[in-house]
Amino acid sequence: MNVLLADDDPTMRLLLGKVLEQCGHHVVKAASDGQEAWDFFEGAPQPMVILDWEMPVLNGLDVCRNIRASPYGDQTFILIVTSRDRTEDLTAVLDAGADDYMSKPVTPDNLQARLRIAERRIAVSAARLRAEDELRKAQYLAGIGETSLALQHEINNPLAAMLSHASLIEAGMVEGEERADSFATIVQQARRIGEVVKRLRQLDKPKSVEYLGQSRMIDIAPKPDSTAK
Repeated sequence: MNVLLADDDPTMRLLLGKVLEQCGHHVVKAASDGQEAWDFFEGAPQPMVILDWEMPVLNGLDVCRNIRASPYGDQTFILIVTSRDRTEDLTAVLDAGADDYMSKPVTPDNLQARLRIAERRIAVSAARLRAEDELRKAQYLAGIGETSLALQHEINNPLAAMLSHASLIEAGMVEGEERADSFATIVQQARRIGEVVKRLRQLDKPKSVEYLGQSRMIDIAPKPDSTAK
């Protein structure tokens, strides 16, 4: 897992980096202040960020808030490291949006335990995002199917009438008044199809209705005129 690390103490950066590497993670950036960390995250969001609370320019909580407000902020696990250990300090960390909190002095065992928590949380989050993506795809495909069925239902009959009369004209099987009637029918059915397309374009909140008891389709039937007396 890629990790963005920020601490103004070089020794702490070295310690955290070594433990992360031993646990199989990769430190993509070891920033020396909060602004450097935030600038890096803006350009390259990472799945995990470890922040010292007290840093120059931007402190860890400020960076945490910035990350949470960013487009990818909800997909990042944030661990705050600090020497503060009062109850109100923990509250402040959680209020800033951090996922976890670790007190100094940091030990390798303590950090490894926190990393296991982070790995599980990130795995669960990734699984949730995949499930949500699959659901969106399924809903999209279902919508396509329902729209296609609705168009078939609304357009097939007028289209069949148009083609039938066009075939009669093309074959020379209608003359005079009958030919004029066929042309009128073609125009009428073309306008009917145009109205279907117009209703589809004007749909605001599409509703799904049953079709033949098993399938479902988007309801694009003409609505009653509320102004009609």
